Amino acid sequence: MNIAIIPARGGSKRIPRKNIKPFHGKPMIAWSILAAKQAACFDRIIVSTDDAEIAAVAQEYGAEVPFIRPAEIANDYATTGDVISHAIGWLIGQGHRPEQVCCLYATAPFVEPDDLRHGLAQLKSTADCQYVFSATRFGFPIQRAIKLDDSGRVSMFSPEYLLTRSQDLEEAYHDAGQFYWGRASAWLAKEPMFAAHSQVVLLPASRVQDIDTPDDWLRAERLFSVR
Repeated sequence: MNIAIIPARGGSKRIPRKNIKPFHGKPMIAWSILAAKQAACFDRIIVSTDDAEIAAVAQEYGAEVPFIRPAEIANDYATTGDVISHAIGWLIGQGHRPEQVCCLYATAPFVEPDDLRHGLAQLKSTADCQYVFSATRFGFPIQRAIKLDDSGRVSMFSPEYLLTRSQDLEEAYHDAGQFYWGRASAWLAKEPMFAAHSQVVLLPASRVQDIDTPDDWLRAERLFSVR
């Protein structure tokens, strides 16, 4: 079975009710649910939540909410891995056999059905691959990053690259925060995500925006409008 699990707890603090806050005419979580449905590669689309209102919105847009997330994994300290492992365990307890499981974030309005299908294909076609997740390039060489001390004075993290030309520096990438395909066995074993057994679906920067703060939200709305 190919399963989408969308974590969506009700306790967002920096952007209250973030997962169901209206975003371009729909509750935020609806964009992830609709992308998963359009991808047509999932046997089930499950939202893991502790919140009745989020559950109702998720069901309205076509996702399942077959259980309420336990309080011990619905606080600020619970990890995504905890949430996905719980959902997989619940499915196994119901007699199902999840094989490929995709953690799809509720705040991923830029996720595309093709990217979800591509990630699944990569995972299934590479025997020793445990995870495939979305990633994008850093917009500036990380080797030239600077830091400030308590008095605001500048120093380089890697001063050995001070005189190296940008085109001679190795390109770097970061997690795009949209989706994470993984084998059910890897999720249950809590295998590390950022390791040699993982691959990425590379996304253009124009389709990547973390949404953690009010400024992030405004930037995402503007970027979505341009797209």
